[in-house]
Amino acid sequence: MSEDVRGVVHEPDEERTGGVAGVLDAIEQAVVAARAMPMSSSVLVNRAEILELVDQVRAALPTQLHRADAVLADADAARAAAQAEAEAVLARARARAAELVEQEAVVAEAQARAAQIVADAQENAEALRRDADDYCDRRLADFEIDLGKVLSQVQAGRAKLAGRLAPGEGA
Repeated sequence: MSEDVRGVVHEPDEERTGGVAGVLDAIEQAVVAARAMPMSSSVLVNRAEILELVDQVRAALPTQLHRADAVLADADAARAAAQAEAEAVLARARARAAELVEQEAVVAEAQARAAQIVADAQENAEALRRDADDYCDRRLADFEIDLGKVLSQVQAGRAKLAGRLAPGEGA
């Protein structure tokens, strides 16, 4: 439970524990629901609540990165399976070619087909890996942008508040 500037108590809800996106939504909601300062676009936010949400984002990021690692592991497993299948096909093609030594056309065709299967499998595995890397990079870039926006909003709000508080200190 947390209490905002107006004394309203907030229960932890599913949105606040729904991963990075949920926590960022909660930060946004805290800023949107914060009490507005008169004649200003600034608002008062509960520092403890915002810091708690930032800690939740930090805690959720390893989970997101673990999921990205799982995607990469799946891509590697798919590549390994495709490579094993290609090697099995190539082995079968070689055995068949040995039986048909007298027929050069059949041997040449089997070798070409096996080479094509290997090339296709490697190309497919590399495409899966590129896609997984691209997905991870996009997700991390989105997190970076969202966190940057939140940081700049907090800094701007604190700067405005500091500007208003400074004249009152000398009085």
